[in-house]
Amino acid sequence: MTEMIRIARVEKLEQDPVLRHETAPQRQDDQVLVRVRAAALNFADLLKAKGQYQEPADPPFIPGLEAAGEVVEAPADSALTPGMRVAISHPGTMADLIVTSETALIPIPDSMSFEQAAGFQVAYGTSHLALAGPGDLRPGQTLAVLGAAGGVGLTAVEIGAAMGARVIGIARGADRAETVRAAGAETVIDSTSCTDLRAALRELGGVDVIYDPVGSEPGEQAFGALRRGGRFLVIGFAGGKPPRLPLNHALVKNIAIHGFYWGGYRSLDPAALRRSLQGLFQMFDAGRLKPVAGASLPLERLTEGYQLLRDRKAVGKVIITL
Repeated sequence: MTEMIRIARVEKLEQDPVLRHETAPQRQDDQVLVRVRAAALNFADLLKAKGQYQEPADPPFIPGLEAAGEVVEAPADSALTPGMRVAISHPGTMADLIVTSETALIPIPDSMSFEQAAGFQVAYGTSHLALAGPGDLRPGQTLAVLGAAGGVGLTAVEIGAAMGARVIGIARGADRAETVRAAGAETVIDSTSCTDLRAALRELGGVDVIYDPVGSEPGEQAFGALRRGGRFLVIGFAGGKPPRLPLNHALVKNIAIHGFYWGGYRSLDPAALRRSLQGLFQMFDAGRLKPVAGASLPLERLTEGYQLLRDRKAVGKVIITL
């Protein structure tokens, strides 16, 4: 008897996904069949549904970029076995069952729940690779994190503090300040009441590294607080548009501007990406990383998760359980 599964599907651009039922996918000889237990929403999912993501997909398509679940079937020569708990990095994770390559899967520690693992890879992987690599963040330096209460921003605060940096978090609303402080920020700036972010950061002594998943005016203002030799990490554009950065200032102050796209490392340097994730899972298992529990919704309420991202009301990652 053919198994029927639930999937979410974006059927038209500019529209939220709808829930559908279809036959379960069939595994090819070199593929792994995985039962998804939890999947994460990222801002990229909003962009993809609008046709604005850097890796576009034509409708209809299944949303989702990362998840966690259990191996159902694997090739005979695979290191993966049925029942193994894995994190999944693969487009189309908002489905009960998916097929993917073995390289898209990585075992997760027993101490990590599916919900924690589902939202771990993109957020923690982005912050770890960006800050340790092009960010060249060193102990004692000052890191400013825009969108610090978001799913990616919180991990940058946590990892930056763990690397020995002084972290300044910029977040919307005083109610989020304690969450950002708990993640490791020494100081939190409320972006809803701060009228001049450049001046506020300069009053705090300036910064060495800016981690910017927001863009727009906040990114432009923060750029002006960089010290000589500073690094500006372009992570995303949750604010709606890229920041207009003055390259003449970058030249005079020897400021480096780095674009960073975690997914691009799958082809740019897959070994570095995998090493980073394995190290992060070890840090989690040792109790050194504590992901913030964000909203958790069943697949049937996926559109609510999309709205949480649009309204920027989520603290931490939005997780969809299956």
